[in-house]
Amino acid sequence: MSTRRPDLQAPAELVSYLDGLPEPHILFDTHYRIAAANAAYRAQFAPRGSVIGRTCYEVSHRIDVPCDQAGESCPLARSRASGQRERVLHLHHTPQGEAYVAIELVPLCDAAGVPRWYVERMEPLRTARGAASADGLIGRSRPFREMLELVARVGPSEASVLLVGESGTGKELVARALHEASARAARPLVVVDCASLPETLFESELFGHDKGAFTGAHAARAGLVEAAHGGTLFLDEVGDIPLTMQVKLLRLLESGTFRRVGSTELRRAELRLVSATHRDLHALIAQGRFREDLYHRLATFPIALPPLRERRDDIPLLAASLLARVAPRRPPLLAPGALARLVRHPFPGNVRELRNVLERAALLSDGGSITAATMERALAAGLPGAAPRPAMPAAGAPLRAAELDALRAALAAHHGDRRSLAASLGISLRTLYRKLAQLDAAPR
Repeated sequence: MSTRRPDLQAPAELVSYLDGLPEPHILFDTHYRIAAANAAYRAQFAPRGSVIGRTCYEVSHRIDVPCDQAGESCPLARSRASGQRERVLHLHHTPQGEAYVAIELVPLCDAAGVPRWYVERMEPLRTARGAASADGLIGRSRPFREMLELVARVGPSEASVLLVGESGTGKELVARALHEASARAARPLVVVDCASLPETLFESELFGHDKGAFTGAHAARAGLVEAAHGGTLFLDEVGDIPLTMQVKLLRLLESGTFRRVGSTELRRAELRLVSATHRDLHALIAQGRFREDLYHRLATFPIALPPLRERRDDIPLLAASLLARVAPRRPPLLAPGALARLVRHPFPGNVRELRNVLERAALLSDGGSITAATMERALAAGLPGAAPRPAMPAAGAPLRAAELDALRAALAAHHGDRRSLAASLGISLRTLYRKLAQLDAAPR
């Protein structure tokens, strides 16, 4: 049973109702004082003490003034202005540290229509962090939080989401956060890398094929759409989908049905679609390379991912987290000068480039600290012309003979793993694997 302070006089039936809800809920008055906290709230946010009688902002943020007086978005202040329920995303203090929490606040009015109590429901975003972490989305800057608030708002829905942002901004991590925030979280998240699929295999990979559908189809095979049934299908680099496939994808989105290659049987898939691109889809539509009707199906709820240069305040957090990933046994510390140099860098490759730079810096460092001089070397090593290396074409472009020879030479000269090879070539690991697939398929 929820605990409450008698002088707050919360309605007993309301307290009992909230205590039976599975999500964390608190009830507080117009003075921000918590009158009741249900069992789910106490288990997640206050396992070692009572919050009754304390203000919500003191408990959640460790501050002594309401959120809107401390630079935060206060749901109660917003509800007073609108007279309606309000939703915000806050960074809360929890027993496990700071965590992002999606809040929905509902005013409860008396017979005269005046709000007397407020009910606040909380839903932690498990894939986002406001501190250094081993995984998930990390950041505290305003552009990051604005993006994350959209993720929290649309995540529980069934709406199709289009993620738009430069390469290296973490679109797949955001897709995973959307999946984890939905009712489909227990079902699969299936990732389709559209840029790496040749046009001749695209339909088979997506929809599957029957035995004998084409040369080499020795057995029937389910596609990625069927694998995502009940869950989420993430189409990465959707701007690279061939025109011939776009109409079939549109049919799937409109009717929920598809056919395997070589089959007349109509199959049904029940899934949620999240897509992503770094391309300007409006420009592709104007050029006749992308269907406008498909765009509107994909972009029910578009979310723009900020580039790293617009969220420089997050670089210290990201750097600490990434160093723990690239050097998990003994992550080096960043000297103040090295961190200052990182923050000044424009990072055209975004978080992916930041990871590469930090991995180089960790390898170049002989002690337990990365100095400003070492960081300068690590940054310079990634600049064009800093060291002789084969020039690589854009992702998804066919490899010419000279480029094939360059890649073969790089493979012969390199003695490390694939990740370090990709870093030395100045491309992502995913792009390297695309190139290697093309190399394997090329005549010798």
